[in-house]
Amino acid sequence: MLKVENLSIWFDDRGSMEQAVKGISFSMEKGEILGIVGESGSGKTMTALAIAGILKKNAVLESGRIEIEEKELLSMTGQQMRKLQGKEISMIFQEPMTALNPTMQIGRQVEEALLLHEKMTRKERKEKALEALKDVELENVETVYKKYPHELSGGMRQRAMIAAAVICRPKLLIADEPTTALDVYTQEEILKLLKKLNRKYGMGILFISHNLRVVKELCSRVLVMKDGEILEEGTAEGLFARPKTRYTKELVEAIPPRQTNSAYYGLFKEKAGGVHGE
Repeated sequence: MLKVENLSIWFDDRGSMEQAVKGISFSMEKGEILGIVGESGSGKTMTALAIAGILKKNAVLESGRIEIEEKELLSMTGQQMRKLQGKEISMIFQEPMTALNPTMQIGRQVEEALLLHEKMTRKERKEKALEALKDVELENVETVYKKYPHELSGGMRQRAMIAAAVICRPKLLIADEPTTALDVYTQEEILKLLKKLNRKYGMGILFISHNLRVVKELCSRVLVMKDGEILEEGTAEGLFARPKTRYTKELVEAIPPRQTNSAYYGLFKEKAGGVHGE
């Protein structure tokens, strides 16, 4: 479904050119959940932005091919790429407060991809948006539809952003550190939601994170990146049980003990009273 070949990206850091991604290659099957892990500056987010077609202006693509279902993305014009963004490829980000427009109601933002890609009446768009908000397990969706981002909790904003990203049922959902800014309880709920959407719609998920515990819970296969290169790849189970490189072994050994997270999770669940996104 997705194929990346020999991708190399440089960026201009105040006049000094730095290589962020160094000739990496990998692929994804339809409906697969693939994790990319690595520390800050490893090139994982730059790779995701290149696939989504939203690299910043100071980034330079030196070489490579990115194909989604045999459509080559890097040779596309901006207009051609926009026809895919939100429809075949969508992206969710770490902090929804910066990704969502603070001056627009949630419902209008969830509907945005429909305006670009589907011919629907306003009533049909609203019905589809309400359905999407229910799909991400938000309650009182008519009320949420009319609210602004600052009126929602962090977990609710993240769910609304996921609803906007999947409303057109994309083939590929790119999730860039989508649980980092959330408490442990809400983090667990978002992971469950992503698994549910993956099963329900068969969409592939490219999950970017520095948190190996989260990746282990969600992903079937994992790529480990460092300094712009893929050091190791394999099934999540195999990689965590038998890491091949010293760097991966150190990452695995740094995962906090599960019992600590479980206790923390239980505390948040008790405080939240079972309400989603609080």
